[in-house]
Amino acid sequence: MSEVAYDPRTVRRARYAVAAVFAVHGAVTGSFATRVPWIQDHAEVGAGQLGLALAFPALGASVAMPLASRISHVLGARTALRVLIALWTLALTLPSLSPNLWTLCLALFVYGATAGMADVAMNALGVEVEARLHKSIMSGLHGMWSVGALIGSAAGTLAAHLGSDARLHHALAAAALTVLGVTACRWVLDLRPAEDEEPPPRFALPPRSALLIGAVGFCAVFAEGASLDWSAVYLEDRLGTSAGLAAASTTGFMLTMALARIAGDTVVNRFGAVRTVRVGGVLAVLGGLLVVLADHPAAAMAGFALLGLGIAVVVPLCFAAAGRSGPNPAQAIAGVATVTYTSGLVAPSAIGTLAQATSLVVSFGLVTFLAGGLAVFAGVLRAGDRNRDGTRPEVSSPDAAVPGPRP
Repeated sequence: MSEVAYDPRTVRRARYAVAAVFAVHGAVTGSFATRVPWIQDHAEVGAGQLGLALAFPALGASVAMPLASRISHVLGARTALRVLIALWTLALTLPSLSPNLWTLCLALFVYGATAGMADVAMNALGVEVEARLHKSIMSGLHGMWSVGALIGSAAGTLAAHLGSDARLHHALAAAALTVLGVTACRWVLDLRPAEDEEPPPRFALPPRSALLIGAVGFCAVFAEGASLDWSAVYLEDRLGTSAGLAAASTTGFMLTMALARIAGDTVVNRFGAVRTVRVGGVLAVLGGLLVVLADHPAAAMAGFALLGLGIAVVVPLCFAAAGRSGPNPAQAIAGVATVTYTSGLVAPSAIGTLAQATSLVVSFGLVTFLAGGLAVFAGVLRAGDRNRDGTRPEVSSPDAAVPGPRP
């Protein structure tokens, strides 16, 4: 992208605009998740078939995400985000319209593809805003995504409680979120490629630096997916809690992550990305051990909360590091996003398969082991603490405060 000088007011306004887009993106996810039982009944699919269908969003995202950088190059960052966020919000209507398994799989593939492309575009713009503000904002942006997901989930829960048809619910939600998302895009940075900049390939393998950063994100997303999908089951099956208390553990995990992400930028700006992820890895390991060793529901719930706290800021920092690690932020972010989406796809089934072969305790022992990888390999995020011309960024972060050439 060409380097354009923006005044501070424009950059601050762009930050709030991107935050609003993150919240809209999260609200779509929350709106969908709460109506999965209705969609299952409408499509007349069993539990196994539903599990197959729910693999298609991650598959669609993995296939389509490399296209996002090409679209941004052709349309410009602002127009690309406007188009992609509209496609994503409108895709919310597709799953509830599906009458059978095959149409549901196709709908979820499109749903995931649009989600992934919008995800890459908004993260790339977030990285550009962060570079111009000279401080960490990515954790807070992902915190806004979590807030949006909670709002969408709350609205979906209310709609389900009232017995509303998910087709009507999702049509109304899609219309409202499309208007909000497209309107917010009006104030994001209008970045365009330089005249001599070659367009990125339609599909390309991510750079090696993105794969290393993505490996750290893989560990965090694996722990997140396992905790979200299996924490309630863990409390019910192993510790014999009620369904309500088990569900409260999952909600608590989500709230912990949301609050930690919102507050995360302050921590990152004070201690740096590498140190923050290392400490987070230690907290996640302690949380995992507490879950594995718990003989009382309160201990397990505290363990899941610690897990959420420890992994909360890892993915935002991975995206930020990827965006600074090469000449094409969107392409590097797409590489990291592909790895993390794959982790989200693999985690729930891997936990279930291992639990069936051994026990849920052993499964969360694996989660704890992977969480330890955050502390061990956090140093790869330092590779992203450089501008795309190889110089150190002027960021108020100890990870960047090293002697060296300045832009």
